[in-house]
Order: sequence, then C-alpha cells, then structure tokens
Amino acid sequence: MRTLKGDNHMYRIFIIEDDPGIAQGIQKQMESWNLEARCASDFEKIMEEFQDYRPHLVLLDISLPFYNGYYWCQEIRKISKVPVIFISSASDNMNIVMAMEMGGDDFIAKPFDQMVMTAKIQAVLRRTYDYGGDQAFLEHRGAVLNMEDASLLYEGEKIDLTKNEYRILQTLLENKGKIVSRERLMEKLWESDSFVDENTLSVNVNRLRKKLEKVGLTDFITTKVGM
Repeated sequence: MRTLKGDNHMYRIFIIEDDPGIAQGIQKQMESWNLEARCASDFEKIMEEFQDYRPHLVLLDISLPFYNGYYWCQEIRKISKVPVIFISSASDNMNIVMAMEMGGDDFIAKPFDQMVMTAKIQAVLRRTYDYGGDQAFLEHRGAVLNMEDASLLYEGEKIDLTKNEYRILQTLLENKGKIVSRERLMEKLWESDSFVDENTLSVNVNRLRKKLEKVGLTDFITTKVGM
C-alpha cells in the first residue's frame, strides 16, 4: 500500500461507470494508491449517491443507463465544483469538447493505461486540493514517467532510462510548459553526485531525445537557443 506523505486525509473518488469490470478495476487501482473509491450502484439515483458520498473527484462515463454522463455532470455542477474527469471510448473531438463544455475538468479515452489514469487523477487532485500524495508518475502527451523504476511508458512501449536521462526528463516534466535552463539541469544531475559539464549534459539530452523519437515522441524536448 502506498501512503500519502504527511497527510492522513483520505481522498474519495466516485466512479460512475456501468461496466462492472472497468469500475472495479479502477476502484482497485485507486485503493492501491491509498485513495478511497466507491462505484455508483443505482444509475437512476446518481445525485443521491453523490451527495451521500461527498467525493473529492468524480470519474464519469458518457454512455450510461437512463441518463448520459453529460446530464449528470450538469446536475453535479448545479451543487458542486468538485473536479469531474470523463472516461469514455467516445473520444472523438466533438465528445471531448462537449465534456469540457458541460463542466468536465479532463478526459481519459478508453481503453486507458492504469498509470496514465492515475497520473491524471493525481494531477487534478494537486490542482484542486493541497494533495501531498507520493507522486509516482508524471504524464505529458500520453507518455508516463514511472518514478518508481525510472522508465517511460508510451503507447504500451516501455523505455528504460539511465539515471541521468531520468533526472533530466523528471525535471523537464515537473516544469512542463516552462523553459528550464541548462544550469538548472546540471544542478539536478549534480544532486546525484555525478558532476557533469555542458558537453556531458548535451550528450545526455541528445541520447534521451533519440530514445523519445524512436517511439514516436518527436519534439517532446525542444531547445531554446541561449537558454
């Protein structure tokens, strides 16, 4: 069982999914990360169950018996700002846009990788609450960095990383969307007792970039001249 660092608060995840196999699989995954989870049992009385459980986050399928996920998201939004992540095999652009317009916070397409789902849930909990859970994954563009075994998973393919490659990618993903200076990357590598100069850093970044491109992650790392 993984535990939350310095936080005894148990986050409650409400799973609204009518496929019992998928719902129970998600519940088991959430509980393995020390998150409490409950699956909806009466799809006519979702709001009653929601108000009874008072979840911190909702995982919501679009295709449901009686009323669809868009309807339930609108109903939830009438009384709560709790984050809602849609999970659906209907992952065309129109459904994703509709999910966001109805008040969704994110969208996970089925079939999904359990690590990608966990990374997205942790990210939403961090943005919404002061979530201090052990962060085991970092996700970007569908690629998931597993911080337990220093590997990267993308579209079912596992990429093993060297210690330096892992530290570089971890630093970049923790600051995604921001420019990370070469000095900051070198400081990160020095933390692991391996002194590197600019040439060594360039070699490591280029080797990492080639590994990413090999699995289809082109332009995953971009270089800003002079930074």
